[in-house]
Amino acid sequence: MKDKNGIYYYPYLDNKKVKMYIRQIEDTIEFRLWNDDDPMLWMEHGWVSYDAIQQASAIYDGKQFDPKKTYDIHIARSLLKKENMAS
Repeated sequence: MKDKNGIYYYPYLDNKKVKMYIRQIEDTIEFRLWNDDDPMLWMEHGWVSYDAIQQASAIYDGKQFDPKKTYDIHIARSLLKKENMAS
């Protein structure tokens, strides 16, 4: 899906207020979270590279959320490929 902020997907299918935006800068895929209930989140947290997400997931303890599910590289690649084909 796409809106004024860019290409996104819903990382939590049961919560359409949260969107994960994606973009690709050269060979790097980046993610940025939007939450309708917390619009300042967009301003406070910028784009995060998938490499940084992988590093964070290495210390994931299973008690909070799983970064690999929230920041889904497979969905991101698929959406970016689809967008490139449409352009």
